[in-house]
Amino acid sequence: MSAYHPLTEQEAVEIARSLSEIFTGDAQLQCREIGDGNLNLVFHITDPASGQSVIMKQALPYAKVVGESWPLTLDRARIESEALQLQGELAPGLVPRVYRYDPELALTIMEDLSDHVIMRRGLIEGGSYPLFADHISTFMANTLFYTSDLGMNQQEKKLKVRAFINPELCKITEDLIFDDPYTHSSNNNIDPAIQDAAQALTEDSELHFEVALLREKFLTQAQALLHGDLHTGSIFITPQSTKVIDPEFAYYGPIGFDIGAVLANLLLNYASREGWDASEAVYEQYKENLLTMIADIWTQFEAKFRALWEQVSVDRLASSSAAYKDHYMLQLLRDTIGFAGCKMVRRIVGLAHVADIDTIADTAVREQAQRKALAIGTALIKHNRKARSIEEAIALAAGASALANA
Repeated sequence: MSAYHPLTEQEAVEIARSLSEIFTGDAQLQCREIGDGNLNLVFHITDPASGQSVIMKQALPYAKVVGESWPLTLDRARIESEALQLQGELAPGLVPRVYRYDPELALTIMEDLSDHVIMRRGLIEGGSYPLFADHISTFMANTLFYTSDLGMNQQEKKLKVRAFINPELCKITEDLIFDDPYTHSSNNNIDPAIQDAAQALTEDSELHFEVALLREKFLTQAQALLHGDLHTGSIFITPQSTKVIDPEFAYYGPIGFDIGAVLANLLLNYASREGWDASEAVYEQYKENLLTMIADIWTQFEAKFRALWEQVSVDRLASSSAAYKDHYMLQLLRDTIGFAGCKMVRRIVGLAHVADIDTIADTAVREQAQRKALAIGTALIKHNRKARSIEEAIALAAGASALANA
């Protein structure tokens, strides 16, 4: 195959024919480009006769949502492929299998998860995922502990930090999450119905102080190898299975950023329920289930992370002090809460929104969901450094939502 160029469907089929461990030489392959994100082409290639299939993901040198005026590094494809393979080693069964990576084409070929659904869509449709808290807490505890100074040789970790330097995609996060929502940015996408709330974000000095502290952590705190974009659109799911995808934003950063991203997206769905459920009884029960899931995720993550710390930590000093462990875990909780709030705010007024809220048909209900999400997000940001428990954060979120609904 020649030097980099965006693939056509026919070219993707020809590459797939070389996967002799999956397809026979005479297979009549079918291909569809199914990418609905901003940064990549995604090809779904199937052999109807055998039922075998793969996904091919090719990085584009620009953001589709903006065009060639927003160039992006193709090295993110390497970062994603290497992150997926490492996550597969640390959290077996919780990411798709990688079959091949082609650096010249910035192309990763991986397991097809068509028997799963994107979790964001599943939640919108009222799906039940009883194993998710266990699965995602295992994924985060394992991948974050074993790539931290607690779980790996600290000199080897520094080499990993170098390998996962990801400045261009980090810059996207730095701007879209920690800057644009709090100023008059051309990147913002604000519903005119909530212009007053968006304006308030630009004038709230207490909020700006807390966001600046969180941004500083994102810029400077290389605690562990993050997924970097761990929202419900980056998770394939069934009631029995969870698969985390798309770690192209992976870099070494603050652990709470990944955990906060998961919780934020559950809270965004929480804020949207009146737009999706048939009755008050149904949406109140689903909202309660989401809050229980949030509590379970943090509680199970903390228990699993602490267990790894007790059993396999490589850091003698950090393991010798119970007080240090308690301090460390409380700081992770507070970071998680603060980052969750930042992720919520950006999804309402920033460049990329969420379908949970934006696709609500009733404009009044959609506006109310937007206001709830902003109220929850700003409350979490302002309270993060005072928090003592996940239950406190959940009560704060429920209270902010209720006030916004009044």
